[in-house]
Amino acid sequence: MSDHIIKLTAAETAAKIASGELTAVEVTEAHLSRIEAVDEKVHAFLHVDREGALAQARAVDAKRERGEQLGPLAGVPLALKDIFTTEGIPTTVGSKILEGWIPPYDATLTKRLKDADVVILGKTNMDEFAMGSSTENSAYGPTGNPWDLTRIPGGSGGGSSAALAAHMAPLAIGTDTGGSIRQPAAVTGTVGVKPTYGAVSRYGMVAFSSSLDQGGPCARTVLDAALLHEVIAGHDPMDSTSIDEPVPPVVEAARNGSVQGMRVGVVKQFRGEGYQAGVVQRFDESVQLLKELGAEIVELDCPSFDLALSAYYLIAPSECSSNLARFDGLRYGARVGDDGTHSAEEVTSLTREAGFGDEVKRRIMLGTYALSSGYYDAYYGSAQKVRTLIKRDFDQAFEQVDVIVSPTTPTTAFPIGERADDPMAMYLADLCTIPTNLAGNAAMSLPCGLAPEDNLPVGLQIIAPVMKDDRLYKVGAAVEAAFVEKWGHPLLEEAPSL
Repeated sequence: MSDHIIKLTAAETAAKIASGELTAVEVTEAHLSRIEAVDEKVHAFLHVDREGALAQARAVDAKRERGEQLGPLAGVPLALKDIFTTEGIPTTVGSKILEGWIPPYDATLTKRLKDADVVILGKTNMDEFAMGSSTENSAYGPTGNPWDLTRIPGGSGGGSSAALAAHMAPLAIGTDTGGSIRQPAAVTGTVGVKPTYGAVSRYGMVAFSSSLDQGGPCARTVLDAALLHEVIAGHDPMDSTSIDEPVPPVVEAARNGSVQGMRVGVVKQFRGEGYQAGVVQRFDESVQLLKELGAEIVELDCPSFDLALSAYYLIAPSECSSNLARFDGLRYGARVGDDGTHSAEEVTSLTREAGFGDEVKRRIMLGTYALSSGYYDAYYGSAQKVRTLIKRDFDQAFEQVDVIVSPTTPTTAFPIGERADDPMAMYLADLCTIPTNLAGNAAMSLPCGLAPEDNLPVGLQIIAPVMKDDRLYKVGAAVEAAFVEKWGHPLLEEAPSL
């Protein structure tokens, strides 16, 4: 019975709980058992809140027994990226500097999940402070890809994507600064959405790069992602960058997927050298499929996109060097050298040396240099000008098309350790995703088949204008339905390595 439960979609699970066919406790126990059975191999979770999850599930069942109206995701389990504060359970952000820190409050996103009666199973593994493309930079060890445990599950939210692919949870939350929701979704064959910047509150989300960070939904189907999107999105007065506008009708769009009459853009800069042949093949097939479904394909030229990677790796480290200054060993988290023989400055230095990993130190140093006197205009200032050019390219493109499509990543999941000593090769994993973060518009990755050379998932990226997130779900649902009709949905079965 539990095997059947863990294969259900979130929408199916919620319907069965609401009808009384399943209890929330049964569903939660099935997923906790699955975590116990396979997570030793996958290492998707940093903390499993068994008692808390079961208490939430019992509360849902009690509501149903009292005849109260249940929300569209009531009782559905979820894996939460360990970057959102959670009252009473650890939030480490994948770093030793926050090892054992238990926040005294919930992030707005966490609170909205609880208010919607979503059952939070625990916190998932991630690249330290969300800095990475493989989840190898976690201070607590890497996560494996359920399709092949010797390969990466993407990053920085590899724990969330792996939990979905391994059927340890039907829903998950990620964050996307340069592609950290979409790239893990692509390499694990799941669905990941980066909402419009400001559409989901960042209050209580540990900051990496404040002008780029965005939380978003992760799931195994487009409809499940839409249901979760609707729960977590919306204006928050606690977040000064939060957009005070209604949430776009994402669930309605996901239930009525169609591309008939839509103009779909293909950007010439999103292909070429460094793209795996199987990824390009599956993308070209997806474009042909969109054509067959009634879309008009429009070729686009966005020259500034070639500069996006360089601009991102000046802006993001600059903002991270400012945001991470608060981790000083004096206020919260780890503290090293406080034995009465060291000054406050020495304690801070020793704490950061012990608490931060190599990638975090690399980005802090790069960002501090880019912001330093004499270099600010040459580096950070120039990068912000490029950012404006990228936004203009998107604005011009969206005058001609309704959405843009591209491969989500240039390659499928690479072996763990292959790029560990080559930061530039690692950064190239985000080549297709970064422009969207710099411009602030919305994007989705969904599975579009397996690459023939390695039989690993390939992701199709859909990009929409600011606050037109519903277009992602309208197109995504149409593509998903066409793929399922042709090939079925492999992730509704067993992941190959498990």
